[in-house]
Amino acid sequence: MAEKPDEADLLTAFFGRSLVALELAAESREFKSSIAAIALSVEMSLHAGGKLIIAGNGGSAADAQHLAAEFLSRFLLERRPLPALALTTDTSVLTAVGNDYGFEYIYERQLRGLGRPGDAFLAISTSGRSQNILRALRAAREIGLQTIGFSGADDNEMRALCHHFLAVPSRETAIIQQIHIVAGHAICALVERAMLSESQDAAADRHSTLQPAP
Repeated sequence: MAEKPDEADLLTAFFGRSLVALELAAESREFKSSIAAIALSVEMSLHAGGKLIIAGNGGSAADAQHLAAEFLSRFLLERRPLPALALTTDTSVLTAVGNDYGFEYIYERQLRGLGRPGDAFLAISTSGRSQNILRALRAAREIGLQTIGFSGADDNEMRALCHHFLAVPSRETAIIQQIHIVAGHAICALVERAMLSESQDAAADRHSTLQPAP
């Protein structure tokens, strides 16, 4: 079935805007440096016995779950599970906190119960203005977590609350979300490669110490 002219125009325009934003991100030294710095921060947290905690709303909630699964299961390499959890999945907790305290507390309350100093908290908000995300970031800093933010091109309050901040070069929610998941995958790839390399080095060291002296 042939596409209608207006459908073809819509698809061409949408893919065009997606490609422009992705190319801007790929060509930005600052953007790629932010990804590398975030990956190192997560790696250091995991190496020290911490965990990665992720939260977002709507499509960003789905991204939180998606990325937690990549870390905990595996992404590209066969390696040990890396501790990661999304604060978006327990409907009993979400509805209890939302009902008893208010929607803006659903992530802060969980962080105060589950977060520990040295953990890493990845907060995802395309606008950077979600009140439950901002409250969670303030709580995370108070507890002693490394705070990481994913957002869009607009200046927002979220940036000042993050040790590391990734700003997608777009103001269109759907396109911001697309690049968030690309960036998340890149971070996961860097972290798991580093963690696997450390595990292999440690195994080699243990093996060498067990070898009989000549």
